[in-house]
Amino acid sequence: MKRPPEDRGSELRALFFESANELLQSLNEAGLELESRPGDEEVIRRVRRAVHTLKGDSAACGFHKLSELAHELEDVLTPQVAEARGGELAELVLAAADSFGTMLAAYQRNVDPPAVEALHAFIKRLLEVPASPENVPVAAVQLPAQFAWTEYEQLMISEAVHRGEAVYNIALRIDPNSLMRAAAFQLIRNVLHGSGTVIALRPEDNLAAASVEIVEAALASSQSVERLKQRCRIPSIVSDVRIEHAATAEASEHELLGDVLEAQAANFVVGAAESGAATKTATPGSAAAAVAEATLRVEATRIDAVMNLVGELIIGKSILNRTLSEFDQKHARDPLRAKLADAMAFQARILDELHKCVLKIRMVPVEQLFRRFPRVVRDVAKQCGKDVALEVSGQNTDLDKSILDALAEPLMHIVRNSVDHGIEPADERLTAGKPARGTIYLNAYHQGTQVVIEVRDDGRGIDLARLRARAVETKLLKPEEAQRLSEQDALNLIFESGLSTASEVTEVSGRGIGMDVVRTVLDRLKGTVQVASKKGQGSTFQLRAPLTLASIQTLLFRVGGRLFAVPLSSVVEISRIADHEIHRVDQREVLRLRDQILTLVRLSELSRLRSIDTQPVKKKHFVIVIGAAEKRFGLLVDSLVGEEELVIKALPAEIISSDLVSGASILGDGTVVLILNVPAVLSRLSRANPLGAIA
Repeated sequence: MKRPPEDRGSELRALFFESANELLQSLNEAGLELESRPGDEEVIRRVRRAVHTLKGDSAACGFHKLSELAHELEDVLTPQVAEARGGELAELVLAAADSFGTMLAAYQRNVDPPAVEALHAFIKRLLEVPASPENVPVAAVQLPAQFAWTEYEQLMISEAVHRGEAVYNIALRIDPNSLMRAAAFQLIRNVLHGSGTVIALRPEDNLAAASVEIVEAALASSQSVERLKQRCRIPSIVSDVRIEHAATAEASEHELLGDVLEAQAANFVVGAAESGAATKTATPGSAAAAVAEATLRVEATRIDAVMNLVGELIIGKSILNRTLSEFDQKHARDPLRAKLADAMAFQARILDELHKCVLKIRMVPVEQLFRRFPRVVRDVAKQCGKDVALEVSGQNTDLDKSILDALAEPLMHIVRNSVDHGIEPADERLTAGKPARGTIYLNAYHQGTQVVIEVRDDGRGIDLARLRARAVETKLLKPEEAQRLSEQDALNLIFESGLSTASEVTEVSGRGIGMDVVRTVLDRLKGTVQVASKKGQGSTFQLRAPLTLASIQTLLFRVGGRLFAVPLSSVVEISRIADHEIHRVDQREVLRLRDQILTLVRLSELSRLRSIDTQPVKKKHFVIVIGAAEKRFGLLVDSLVGEEELVIKALPAEIISSDLVSGASILGDGTVVLILNVPAVLSRLSRANPLGAIA
């Protein structure tokens, strides 16, 4: 059964957008490399390949404006232009990446792409200015050629070079005065075929040649360069000729590819070392196929569907466990009991392994997120007139894809603020005895069931006096409340909406919006954000988020007859206290636990929680000590139920209005359990009373 053409078209476009985002990231990285190494031909070739691929793919999807822009950009991506205008070429590549991104976003929304006249003018300006006429031949500048061969053609060129043949990249300009371009192209093709073996040819037929000015070819020939130039200069047909060794442009890359393929081939083919030259040329192909087939792209929605099914299986396991417990109580001596227990243990072990495997499929390295920040730091530093470097570590730390995507925006705000607010201007840093260049450090690592992402700078630090003053100015706090804040609570003020220490609003920051977004996103992810700062030494932001949002280990408890759960990773300890151990300080209940004063929390006082059963007054209470970031508080509960692995089910806003609940789950007996949102509880507690009272 064939799919309709529109289905194939939508699938093609989805694949295009996915690969285009990777190409844009490579353009950003190459643009930054060109800034530090303007004349690096390998980087220029990499940019040209990415632009060429983008041009072909966008044309295949019908995005002609994007394809035409990429084609126009190809003309300026030459080593000659890079040598003469390297700094501007790097700027052009970065500007092109931004323009491509804007156009792709428009295509994804099915709207017309914006005009990019500034980029067109930039390209035209670089093409009009000759590049170092005393060093570069005029013909080379006037005859731009891409030689962007397909992978198959590159492989054929590589094999010819390895056989010892001389392979040349040849570009010929058809005389503008030639009236019959198709006939001229046929003459050029005859000359090339008479000079050697034509491996690649652009254009490929006479019909396409009618609108082409430059003919490109890859030719394997035993003739000298001078002889080839003489043959290719056809009077009244060819006005300019450019010939260069294909080996100098492609050999290093193909040699590296050959090394990788040969290393892979050694794992697949026994006795490759003794098989001789014939095996050496045949094996890499099979190895390449094996390497290519080892990677499979799957839509995230399909993995989510599998994860949901695994979640249902976990609920099913819980139902079977409870049923087996009831069977134990009623038929303790039944011989089937042991067999059922063994079958349940086997099923539980396999299910746990399946759960771990699906989780690993969803995991991606945090490098995918970190790769975009060198460009961000470069742009913001340039805009602020600062010299800032970025150092990255922990790129291989794995994280759930959905959480990785959610952390992109808060990290963006923190990094931009670190460059704008944190790093001082060069003269101020030199006066303070620091190097003129500031540094932003990005790091990621696992800590228990959480991932920690740190953003650190060596700047001026956060001015606490200024923060307190701004909180009073914006009527967020009264003067006496601001002075009573501890150092940590004063630092946390930067996450309040509308609060900023910037003296003026700029394009980068100053509106007091960004850091509020950071806290909002982390609360939604059931994570936390911490900030530490030393005046004159810099600031550190720590983002903590769970490794996955699919399932968690929890501690179950009851309050007012309702069943709740709290993530086990947040539980510090469990204690039991009597009524006389509870004291009231500043209108809140506290408990002295060893050498620490601990704030006590009753869910019924934080929300309109009504009891659904009547319980006798107890002389003893359970206290669950919960740790969130640097805070500790005690949760007073009626009874403890036990530990349970829960599959998180998000709750629609119309079903539950309280922010104290982050989700729900279903137990084996069908009971619904509400999962407590620890950061929200802490936030509600902080707003209800002075922050400093929380232990």
